Amino acid sequence: MKYLLAGLLLLAAPVEPPSVGAVITPVAGRKAAPDIRLADGSNRMKPLSAYRGKIVLLDFWATECGGCKVEIPWFMEFARQYKSSGLEVVGVSEDIPYDGLKNAAEAWTRVKPFIEKQKINYTILMGDDAVTKTYRITALPVTYLIDRQGRIAAEYVGLVDKDDIERNIKVLLKER
Repeated sequence: MKYLLAGLLLLAAPVEPPSVGAVITPVAGRKAAPDIRLADGSNRMKPLSAYRGKIVLLDFWATECGGCKVEIPWFMEFARQYKSSGLEVVGVSEDIPYDGLKNAAEAWTRVKPFIEKQKINYTILMGDDAVTKTYRITALPVTYLIDRQGRIAAEYVGLVDKDDIERNIKVLLKER
C-alpha cells in the first residue's frame, strides 16, 4: 500500500518539461524577423520594428501554458538585468488562438490579471491568428532572439534552457 501511495504522489507532483537550447545563427545567415504590429493592454499598436537597435527576446506564450509560466520569471529577471545594455523583452499572448477565445477584449480579461499577479515588467502584446501563422506557432512556448538589425538570431521551441538563452543574450549584446 505504501508503494501505491508513493507512486500516486509522484504522479501528482508537477513535472517541469525538458528545456531546449539554441545555437545562434551566424550573422550572414540570419533572416529578417517578420514585422508585426500588435496591440498592448491599452490598445496602442506596437510594431516590432520599433525595437530596431535593441536585442529583442520575443516570447510567444499563453496564460494556461505550463512551460510559459516557468519562463516568465526568468524573462522578468533578464528584462531587469539587461535592459540598460540594450535588451527588450516582448511577450506576445497567444490566448486567442491557443485557447480559442473570441477576441482581444475577451483575452485581455484573462491576460491583464495574470500580468498584474505575476508583476510582469516587460511589454505584453496580444497575438492573433495572422501573427501565429506568420511566426508558424504550433506549440507553446516559442521564443526568438532578434538582433539589433531586426534579424532572427536564435529560435527556441519549447521551454528554454535558462542558462543557454542568457548566454545567447550576452553574445548578442556584445555584437555591434
